[in-house]
Amino acid sequence: MKVNLNKAEFVRSAAKPADFPKDQLPQVVFAGRSNVGKSSVINRLLNRKNFARVGSAPGKTTHINYFLIDSRLYLIDLPGYGYAKVSMKERERWGRLIEAWFADTQLMTLGILIVDARHKPTADDRTMSDFFLSAGKPFVVVANKLDKLKKSEIVGNLQRVRDTLELPDEVPVIPFSAEKGEGKQQLLDLIFHHTGA
Repeated sequence: MKVNLNKAEFVRSAAKPADFPKDQLPQVVFAGRSNVGKSSVINRLLNRKNFARVGSAPGKTTHINYFLIDSRLYLIDLPGYGYAKVSMKERERWGRLIEAWFADTQLMTLGILIVDARHKPTADDRTMSDFFLSAGKPFVVVANKLDKLKKSEIVGNLQRVRDTLELPDEVPVIPFSAEKGEGKQQLLDLIFHHTGA
């Protein structure tokens, strides 16, 4: 039975570890820089315009947001990172929250790191990638904004993402366009495969 992606609801914003759901449902977690289009990727997967809030200013997601899909799995939106206008104190709070999330090994089923296909991944992207790799759970990198690249740049840019993040061969890099929908089916197939949904 296929998951009904239209049956999606926002269930909670977790500000501390006690808020993390522990109901044994699969958890697919999305991470990425503040302006990388994380909400747009989630919206594209769910065929919704602005289900995961697309912030006018980057860095708006300051909690861990949980979306329940068809009562069968969670999509989790981690706070965007690497945005300069956020105070040091706030950044440290986010860091502690994310570290606490990763420290609980029962939570994650699949990790999805979203990077910008046009640019070399940043030091923050490397840190996030290392978090995912050290969690020992399946992990995928989504290279978003594919529609902004020339055809001739795609292969080289995807290789640069893989090389910069030092990804093992088993970690897929999916070329993706939240704008046009390219890569959507490939990512959904991976999500369904890993969650058994």
